Amino acid sequence: MSTKIKILDKKQIQQKIDRIAYQILEDNFEEKEIVLAGIIPRGNTLAERLKKKIESIGELKVKLVNIELKKDSSSLEAKTDVAIEECIDKVIVVVDDVLNSGRTLVYGLGIFLNIPTKKVRTVVLVDRSHKLFPIHTDFVGLELSTVAQEHIDVVLGVEGQEDAVYLV
Repeated sequence: MSTKIKILDKKQIQQKIDRIAYQILEDNFEEKEIVLAGIIPRGNTLAERLKKKIESIGELKVKLVNIELKKDSSSLEAKTDVAIEECIDKVIVVVDDVLNSGRTLVYGLGIFLNIPTKKVRTVVLVDRSHKLFPIHTDFVGLELSTVAQEHIDVVLGVEGQEDAVYLV
């Protein structure tokens, strides 16, 4: 039997989102528009919430892009809901819920390798510090050292469930 320990509640998650939104705004104070590229299924929910907060506190326009990846593939297989050409010469912020090995975030970044960008940043709600790929997170809600057998379960925007992050 596994135990489920709540490490972030709804209020704490919102505080992390608010702080990250301010950091993104500060990092891009000279920009008119940025792209938040959320990795489905929970990165895009996090990106939507960041967009809402960023636009409520500043003048920065935010374009949302949803990234759908085949996470278990040995090569990059991905698609976006917006033509990648719409992201040319913009600041790209790739958003995901949890950084485990780094593969998902690397694949998410890979989509933008063949277009010119101003800069590329990364956001994760929880960084587990188990990177197998040389990936850097620019904005992190919570860094948490876990053992490999432990799992982080993020509940965001799920019907009938309150937002929370659990250590399982």
